[in-house]
Amino acid sequence: MVGHRWGGAEDSVRLAAALRPALASRGVPEGVYVDNGSPFVDSALLRACARLGIKLIHSTPGRPQGRGKIERFFRTVREQFLVEVDADKVADLATLNRLFTAWVEQVYHRRVHSETGQPPLERWLAGAPFPMPTPDQLREAFRWSELRRVTKTATVSLQNNTYNVDPSLVGRQVELIFDPFDLTDIEVRFQQRSFGIAVPHQITRHAHQKAKPETPAAEPAPASGIDYLRLIDTAWTKELGQRINYEVFLPGQAGPVEAVDLSEEP
Repeated sequence: MVGHRWGGAEDSVRLAAALRPALASRGVPEGVYVDNGSPFVDSALLRACARLGIKLIHSTPGRPQGRGKIERFFRTVREQFLVEVDADKVADLATLNRLFTAWVEQVYHRRVHSETGQPPLERWLAGAPFPMPTPDQLREAFRWSELRRVTKTATVSLQNNTYNVDPSLVGRQVELIFDPFDLTDIEVRFQQRSFGIAVPHQITRHAHQKAKPETPAAEPAPASGIDYLRLIDTAWTKELGQRINYEVFLPGQAGPVEAVDLSEEP
């Protein structure tokens, strides 16, 4: 598993929150295999994959066999991770995601797979090197884009906000590039050329209506006793101080790699 995230909703924002760090830490695959749920046909994912040169592969509707390995991994998560989660101690998504990362890195990735005879991480690294995206490439890939027609007064609208743009663009259809959580910073492009940052004229929304943050949960109640996941988390936090930077194994390398199976199961 190269990336993951627990969330309160299944949407493009939560998908990006899992996919972006996965690409940053372990490289860009040739293809990504997904089902046909709304987050996987969203324009934001299509744009991200196009920018990074990733082939987006959708499973065939009505043929669940193609998702068997993924479902098998989910079963492992339920049987080996979720059974250890104490709801009294893990009452927020941040804690759940931290514990899950520790379990994946400390346990799942290092345990020998019953079919391959190798730990998943060892098998993954055997296929290195992988092309690593730069921070700028990731930032560009995961920004959102919408088309707008520039009015006679050299303005455009987005999410009930109004912005002033270059007067030379009047009457033209332009592309607005933005972070969905910050609608005060909008780049204007026309025919693949940047025309600078749109000047906010009237702002009523600071975040896109589809960019809904997770609702904070109540603080977890204190508890006592042995906590398996907390022990793993402590070990993982300690190891982070000397965590391997995978990029050092990949000097001067670039090019496509094979699509990655994210669900190898021991």
